[in-house]
Amino acid sequence: MSTYQRSCLIRGDGGKAIRGILDRIGDKWTLLVVATLEGERMRFTALQQRIPGISQRMLTRTLRNLERDGLVSRTVFAEVPPRVEYELTDAGRTLIDPAVRLAEWAVAHNPQIETSQQEYDGRQA
Repeated sequence: MSTYQRSCLIRGDGGKAIRGILDRIGDKWTLLVVATLEGERMRFTALQQRIPGISQRMLTRTLRNLERDGLVSRTVFAEVPPRVEYELTDAGRTLIDPAVRLAEWAVAHNPQIETSQQEYDGRQA
C-alpha cells in the first residue's frame, strides 16, 4: 500500500475505525487479557491469577468489552455451581500477531524513545 493510500485510509472513514479499535486495545488491560487467552480457554479466576494487578472489576469490564467486540467468547456451563469459561474467537486470534509485532517494536525502540524524551525534557527545562 502506498503512502497516499495509507493516508486516505486514515483520513477517511478508516480513521474512525482505527481510533475506535486503538481506544479498545490501547487500554491498560486488553492486550494482556488477549495474550493470556492465546491458545487456551480459561475460567475467570484462572485468568485473574495470571494477570498481576488486575482487579475483578477491571477484568469483568475488559472481558465484557472484548465479548461485545466479538474478540472473546463466553461459555456458561449448566452446572452447580455454574462454570464460565472465556476464549478468543477467530477474530480475537487475529489480534495476536499485530499485538506481538507492536510489542516487539516497542521493546526495540524504547531506548531511542527514552533518549529522545530526556533530550526534549532537557531542552524544556
